[in-house]
Formats: sequence, structure tokens, C-alpha cells
Amino acid sequence: MWVKGEYHDDFTNVRKVSREGLSRESQPHLFDRVDWLENLYKHCLSGYPPLFLRARAEGAEGWLFLYHRRTGEYHALANWYNFSFRPVFSGNHDEKIRRALLKAMARRLRGRAAHIVLYPVVDEDGAVDSLLSAFRAAGWAAFAQPVDRNHFLDLEGRDFDSYWSARPGAVRSTVDRKLAKFPLELEIHDRFSPEIWEEYEAVYENSWKPEEGSLSFLRAIAEHEGQAGHLRIGIARSEGVAVAAQFWTVENGAALIHKLAHREDAGAGSPGTLLSYAMFRHVIDVDKVERIDFGTGDDAYKRDWMEDERPLYRIDLYNLRRPSSWFPALKAFISGLVRSRKT
Repeated sequence: MWVKGEYHDDFTNVRKVSREGLSRESQPHLFDRVDWLENLYKHCLSGYPPLFLRARAEGAEGWLFLYHRRTGEYHALANWYNFSFRPVFSGNHDEKIRRALLKAMARRLRGRAAHIVLYPVVDEDGAVDSLLSAFRAAGWAAFAQPVDRNHFLDLEGRDFDSYWSARPGAVRSTVDRKLAKFPLELEIHDRFSPEIWEEYEAVYENSWKPEEGSLSFLRAIAEHEGQAGHLRIGIARSEGVAVAAQFWTVENGAALIHKLAHREDAGAGSPGTLLSYAMFRHVIDVDKVERIDFGTGDDAYKRDWMEDERPLYRIDLYNLRRPSSWFPALKAFISGLVRSRKT
């Protein structure tokens, strides 16, 4: 099989050579698309030089999007806004071709990188094993370790009432009591508007949460997904003032919960919980989603709403052609042995 690998460092060129292979029409997952990646780089990571790997073989393409963090070290073009990160494939590709494309990119990277960090990686369809196997075959030391959790819900045909009846009694009781005592105006919008976004930002700025990493990035994604009809912005108001806000997207049978917040001075009325109740009902009964994904983070409250969880992996790749990689690769190997003995 003839495979060609090459570097790119400009999104204009990526769009040109990928020929819609990284578009919404070709990629079902939000985080695999060039629109997401370009906005993430522009608003969050533009201080770092980008490095994009492309490999081609038999009508298929593979991409690996990285950025240069420090001398010899590259990281996945991802941050806390990503629910997942993985190589992106387009065209006619089966498992054999995907592994060949990955191996070609791994070989190409030997001349550029000493250490590569990929996170967060979800082990779907053998993704972790594929990455480890391809890089090891190309002469890298490769290690994976679970470092976070992803909570999600598979509806399996249930409507909202069936789902809600299975929630913990404390959550259902809270919703019943607070709805009766603290009436709220609840709205869910599927299109972007500056006015609604201003309310979202105002809620976040008066919440318990730390300063947002990049509101400009979130706004860019909200505008883009709103144009496509996939945005779901929930606003809860008390006496005309927004006290809770949530930013979701819905597409291809899945709802992604990106951000939620409520005003700290409105906590007694549990507006965030009441808005979640409305959002879940909407995406289940109106949008008819099959899965709801709560993203990264092992927060205890997510277990009240979700039913399943899975690990998120960090993958460390060490170039054994570089002597500077030998000691950290050995440390990673020993650390892996210790973790396996503990489990």
C-alpha cells in the first residue's frame, strides 16, 4: 500500500487540500471538523505554532492536528472545550487503511517531535489501541493512562417521563419543590442572537465558576452551530432577570452539554437544576436524541443525570530516536507497571 505523509501549518491550506473531507457533511462529530479546530486555534491556542499531519492512501485521508507546546514537545489541538480528540479520517477507509495512515504520520513525526501528548482520547472503536500500535510500529514508545471521566446517557428509546422516573428521588423532589416555590420563565433557543448571548455571559460572570477561558470561542461556536440549527441555549429568568443559562448543541442523535451556569445570588431557587430539567425534556422529547453527553470531568452531580461513564485517556508518545526521550519513556513505563500492580 502506497502511503504519503505531509505537513501543513495553515487552515486555509487545510480547507483547500481536504476537499470538504473535514466538513460537517463528512464528519459527524463536532470536534473532528475544521470549523471547530480553526476556531479553537484562533481563539485559544494561537500563541503556539500549529502542526497538521496529513496522510493519503487509496482514496482515504488521515489528519492529526497538533500544536508546538515547547522544544520538541507537541500536544493535541484540543483543550477543556473538547469532549474528545482523535485522528480524523475521510474518504474510503477501513481499519487496515486507518492503521497505515496513522503509521505514516507517526513515521513523519519522528523528524520533528521528541514527545507528543494526546488528550482527551475516548476509547471508541479501538481508538487507543490503534494509536498505540501505529506509533509503536513506527519506533515510538507509547503509553496510555486514564486521567479523567466522561459521563453520558443512552436513552435506548425512552421518552422523558420514563427517563425522569429513574432519576434519584432527591433530584425529583428538588425539582417539584423548587418549581412550586420559585416560578421561572424557561426558554430554549435554537438560533443565535446577540441579546440571548449577552444574557448567557451575564449569568456566567455572576456565577460561582472561574473566569471563562475564551468567551469569544464559545460565541463563535454558538453562532456557527446556530446557523445550522444545532444550537440549544437555555435561559431561566426570575422576574425578568436571567438567573441560569446553558449552552448545548444537538446533532446526529446526540446532545452535547457544553456549559452551564447560574447566578450565585439565585442559588436558593436551584435555577440551574430547573433549567436542566427543561433542557433534558426538550432534547429527549422534541429533538429525540439517542445520547446525551456531559463532556469531561468526574463531577458528582453528573451522576444524578447520567447513567454511564467511561475513562478519558492521555496518550504519551516518546520518540526513541531522540536520547532526550529515553528517560521520560522509562519513567512512563515504570509508572505503568506500578499502576497495573495496584489494579
